[in-house]
Amino acid sequence: MSMTRFVTPDGLPAFLAFLSQQGNRVLVPVEKPAAKRSIVFEPWREGMPFTLEKATVPAKEAVLPQSETLVRYKKSRDPENPSRISMQLDDKPEAEATVVFATRPCDARGYAILDRPYLKGPFADPYYKARREALTVISLTCNSGCNTCFCHWVGGGPTSPEGSDILMTEIEGGYVLQGITPKGEELLAASTLEDGADRFSKVEEVRKAAWASLVPAPNIKEAPEKLAAMFTDVEFWQDQTDRCLSCGACTYFCPTCYCFNITDEGEGLSEKGGRRLRSWDNCMSSLFTREASGHNPRTIKAFRMRNRVSHKYSTYPENWGSFSCSGCGRCISNCPVCLDIRAIVLAALEAKQPKAE
Repeated sequence: MSMTRFVTPDGLPAFLAFLSQQGNRVLVPVEKPAAKRSIVFEPWREGMPFTLEKATVPAKEAVLPQSETLVRYKKSRDPENPSRISMQLDDKPEAEATVVFATRPCDARGYAILDRPYLKGPFADPYYKARREALTVISLTCNSGCNTCFCHWVGGGPTSPEGSDILMTEIEGGYVLQGITPKGEELLAASTLEDGADRFSKVEEVRKAAWASLVPAPNIKEAPEKLAAMFTDVEFWQDQTDRCLSCGACTYFCPTCYCFNITDEGEGLSEKGGRRLRSWDNCMSSLFTREASGHNPRTIKAFRMRNRVSHKYSTYPENWGSFSCSGCGRCISNCPVCLDIRAIVLAALEAKQPKAE
C-alpha cells in the first residue's frame, strides 16, 4: 500500500500551513459573493475561510495563466557607435512552487490531458513545463456525481488518480490522504499527520459506493471514427448548434481547453521596450481562425462547434489515445442555453448516414 495519512476537519488549516511552510503557494477553493454562487481557487493565507465543495472553475491557471509574459524585449543603441543596435531579451519562464488543494479528480485529469500536447509533443513548452514541474495536485475524491458530471464516460471516475499526486478521501471523522506519485508520498512523509493505513478499508468502501452511485455510462468508444465521418454533414452541425450563442463560456470553464492568442505590448522594437503575451483564446470565437488575408475557415458557429467537439472526441484521441475531455460538466452547467456536449456526441453516434457537405 502506498503511504497514507489521516487528518480531521479541524486539522486541515494546520496541514495547509504546513504546505505553505514548505515554500508553496497553496491554492484552495474559496466561495465568492456574486449574483451566481461562485467557488474559485485563491492563494491560502492564515485564518482564511475555504470550502471543500467542487469549484466553479478549475485551477487551470496553475499551469496556464489567463495571460502570461513570454518574453520581454528592449532595444539599446551603442553610444560609441550609434548605428550599432542590440536587443535585450528576457524569456525566462516564471514558475512558483504551487499546491492545488482539494481539486477534483476530473480536474486533475485535466492536467494529464494538457500534459500531452504541451510536454509530449515534438517541442515541450518551456513555460508550461516549468509550472507543471513546480505543481503538486491534491485531489478530493467525489462521493457521488451530479447530473452534469460524466467523468466515467471519458475514462475517468470519481476516484481516478490520474493527474493527482495525492488523493484525499472523506471518511467518517476526517480525510485519508493517499500518496499517488513519489512527489506526493514525499510530501506526506514530511508532514506530521498521523498514519492512515488502518483506515484504508473505509476508504475503499467509500470509493466503491461512489462508483455505485453513478448512472452507467454509454459506450462512446466509436466516437472518434463516427465524428470524423460526420465532419462534412453541415446540416447535422447546424442542428446541434442552433441554440449556441458563441459566448465561449464552455471553453473558459474547461479544464482541458488550451487555445491561446499571442499579442505584443509596448513600443515594439523601440528603446522603451515591450513584451510578448500569451492569453487564453477560444475556438468558439468567430475571429479565432481569421487569417491575415481576411479568410476565415470557420465562418459559422456550426463549423466552430464542429471543431470543438471533433477535437475533444476525435482528433485528440487520434493523436494522443484518450479523449480531451475530463467530464467535469462545467461546459454544460455554465452554458447560458444549456447546450450539452454529451447530447452532441450521442447524436453523432446514433446518426445513420452522414450527409455530404
